[in-house]
Amino acid sequence: MLCYLSATEAHRLMSRRELSPVELLTAVIDRAEAVEPRINAFTEHLYESAMEQAKAAETAYLNGTARPLEGVPVAVKEEHPIEGHTHEEGSLLLQGMVAEESHPVVTRIAQAGGIIHARTTTPEFSCAGFTHSRLWGVTRNPWNLDYSPGGSSGGSGASLAAGTSLLATGSDIGGSIRIPASSCGVVGFKPPFGRVPALPPFNLDQYCHDGPMARTVADVALLQNVIAGPHPWDVASLRPRLELPPLTGDVRGMRIALSLTLGDYLVEPDVVAGTLAAAEALRAAGAVVEEVALPWTRGQIMAAADAHFAGIFGAGIGELAAEHADLLSDYTRRFAEMKPELSFYQGMELEGLIYRPLGELLERFDALLCPTMAVPAFPAEHDGGPLSVNGESGHYMLGVMTIPFNIASRCPVLSVPSGVAATGVPTGVQIVGRTYDDVTVFQVASCLEAALPGIGRPAGL
Repeated sequence: MLCYLSATEAHRLMSRRELSPVELLTAVIDRAEAVEPRINAFTEHLYESAMEQAKAAETAYLNGTARPLEGVPVAVKEEHPIEGHTHEEGSLLLQGMVAEESHPVVTRIAQAGGIIHARTTTPEFSCAGFTHSRLWGVTRNPWNLDYSPGGSSGGSGASLAAGTSLLATGSDIGGSIRIPASSCGVVGFKPPFGRVPALPPFNLDQYCHDGPMARTVADVALLQNVIAGPHPWDVASLRPRLELPPLTGDVRGMRIALSLTLGDYLVEPDVVAGTLAAAEALRAAGAVVEEVALPWTRGQIMAAADAHFAGIFGAGIGELAAEHADLLSDYTRRFAEMKPELSFYQGMELEGLIYRPLGELLERFDALLCPTMAVPAFPAEHDGGPLSVNGESGHYMLGVMTIPFNIASRCPVLSVPSGVAATGVPTGVQIVGRTYDDVTVFQVASCLEAALPGIGRPAGL
């Protein structure tokens, strides 16, 4: 199916005039028309303008002026505003609001020739690890419709898995790129803080990262190279721009640390099996993989995160909740009502203590391998309340293992598929690099992608 081509292969075929951008976009739109009623990954279709761009891309290929993403269909997370289009963030409070400017990521995709044909769903204000809202309804996992694609970039993950986009954007403040990447069997990259420019005020929040999602590691690298680099609107954006090199997947001689639990996370058997398979694949490829222990506890991680979220994310939502609580989703109100154990300052102290053993570990190892989630996926309509994780009931976010690396925000992290659980939902692993060492995590991910058996595509859609 053309809609499941990788972006790099599609670009190659279009460059050789063996595929038309119009033909590719038509296949993607036809796929969306067929599956969208069941997965509900899109908030807005931009098919008419996209088709005009596809026709222009044909001319660019004929003239030899094709850009890096020329003619490639890209789905953009609705949280990334596009000037002149709605920017509702899944909330009844913002219904009908129109953006006055475009996110730098959106602008760079367009400048590189990418065709933004759709915008993707999120939970309200992107504040959950699942994707449903009172405004847009429930987004479902293409692998098993009873499950969530994860969140908050769940629409992007579901779209990629379903074949309704070749590339997609996401953002990650607690795992919101990596959670859907894992649950949907795709690849997602949390860049280190400042690598990809963002808009105020969240460009100043070290937990917050905008980044690329795709079905292959090479495609994620392609999109990352387009969106990365300093921007005049973002004081935190890094100079100089990092260009990821061609990936060889050579891990011979690398030292990889393996942690199955990141301290005391309760990890379900299917996830453990996928992580061990990834470790064996790296060993077979010539890496030295050594299981290690980290002194973290789930309570410690959540206490630091709660202090941060309450001070930044929760405070912003709290202003809205004060006057319009009745219009908010239950999970959004919980954010506004957070009463963390620690002050924001105490949370920062704890964040420093949490990073230290990881930093020391990464002095001895080139990267860390661990599960992305403790469970394969959340139920599609989970309300954000307690959830059983490997037999123990607790906060549902204890089902994800991503937050430590928002705390360690300068560490690049890639999530790649590791297998498929008994429920039919994929599992994933995270590759965590030293601060700002993006290249190594991409090389390790490229190796894993080639060494592990493919997980195929969702059946039955």
